This record gives sequence, structure tokens and C-alpha cells, in this order.
Amino acid sequence: MSQVSDLIALLALAAVAGTWLKFTRARERAVDEARRQCAQHGLQLLDETVGLRNLRWRRVGGRRQLELGYAFEVSAHGDDRLDGRLWMHGDQLAGVSLPSLGTPLHEAGGPVPEAAADNVIPLRPRRPRIEQ
Repeated sequence: MSQVSDLIALLALAAVAGTWLKFTRARERAVDEARRQCAQHGLQLLDETVGLRNLRWRRVGGRRQLELGYAFEVSAHGDDRLDGRLWMHGDQLAGVSLPSLGTPLHEAGGPVPEAAADNVIPLRPRRPRIEQ
């Protein structure tokens, strides 16, 4: 019986080691992707701060797949720290959320461009609730 319990303990240890290696590779991929997204949007990735924040199951293409959520910090001007997030499905980038830099859509006091004037979506009025 001792051999069976030793085998189970060894398999459990191997499973933990394999999971740890898989998550380490996924984090390295997330760091590369965060660095690429920051460079593409003119931001600086701070201190290699990419860290796993959440795990959840998502339905992707009809299959359930593990989604890894990572948070990181970026700087727009060198003296600020802003939060960013990205989500990965395996090795694929599923989504990214970078901070808004606060650039105005038009100059203050000037005319509003046509594209900025049409960004309001009208809402339908609510139907009255019928009390019973």
C-alpha cells in the first residue's frame, strides 16, 4: 500500500509542477503582449508589473476555455502610474484595456466636429409599470 500512496503523491507533485510551468509560460506571453500593446499605443510598461489577477471559464467558439486576466501598470508621461488589463485565451490575446490619456475630442471653445456631435444614442422611453 505504501507504493500506491507514494505513486499518488508523485503524480500530484508532477501535476503541480506542470501547472506551475504552464502558468509561468502564460505570464511570459502576457508580459510580451503587454509590452507590444504599450509600444503600439505610445505607453511605457512599468517595472514588468504584469501579474495574474483572475481566472475564469469562458465559452469561446462553442467550447469552454480558461481565460487568464492580467493587470499591469503603464505610464503615459513618465511621471504617472495608470492601470491596464489584458485577457488571454491560451496564447491568444482576447482583450486589452488601456487607460484613456484624456485627450479632448475637439478644442475648447471651438465648434464641435460632426463626428463628435453624433455620438449620443437616444434611449426609448420606459413603458409604465402596471401595478397589480
